[in-house]
Amino acid sequence: MRERIAQEAARVMATEGVEDFSLAKRKAALHLGAPGTTNLPQNREIQAALQDYQRLFGGERQLSALQTLREAALEAMSFFASFRPRLTGPVLDGTAGPDTAVDLHCFADTPEDVVLFLMEQGIPFDTEERRLRFDDEYLFVPMHRFVAGDVPVHLTVFSERDRRHPPRSPVDGRPMRRAGKNEVAALIETDA
Repeated sequence: MRERIAQEAARVMATEGVEDFSLAKRKAALHLGAPGTTNLPQNREIQAALQDYQRLFGGERQLSALQTLREAALEAMSFFASFRPRLTGPVLDGTAGPDTAVDLHCFADTPEDVVLFLMEQGIPFDTEERRLRFDDEYLFVPMHRFVAGDVPVHLTVFSERDRRHPPRSPVDGRPMRRAGKNEVAALIETDA
C-alpha cells in the first residue's frame, strides 16, 4: 500500500499541480480508499516516484517545459544578479511540470532592498511569508511572487548571512540544493 500511495501521490503532483507532499499523500490515500492509513511514504519516496512518472508519461512535453523554465530561471537570475540569486526546487531537480514556478533564493542586506528593486523596475508582485526549516527551528522569510512573460517566479529573500546556510529540503531534510547561474547554464546545455 505504501508504494501504491507513493505512486498515486506522484501522479497527483504531476497532473494536478500539487506541490505539497503532505497534501499529495492525503489525496493519494483517499483516492486509493485508505484515508486512515498510517503507513504513508516518505517525501523522498514520492520524489523518486514523481521522477519515474515524468520519465514514463511526461516525455518530450515535460522535457520541453523543463527546458523553458530553466531558460526563464537563467534570465531571471541575470536580471536579479545584484542579489546573487540561486535556483532551487523542482526546476533545479528536474521534476517541474509546465505550470511550476521558478523558485529563486536571493540575498540582501534588508528585505526592503528587493522590494525597492521590484518597484523601481515596475514589476507588479505579491508578497507573502514562506515558512522554512533551518536546523531545528522554523522561520518565516519574505517571498515575492510575480510573472515574467508566462512563467511564474517565486523570489524568496534571505539575509546575507543565510547565503551559506540554506534551509532544509522538504524532500529529505538535508540542506536545500541551490544552483548558481553557471550550474543552471550547464543544465540547459546538457538538456539541449
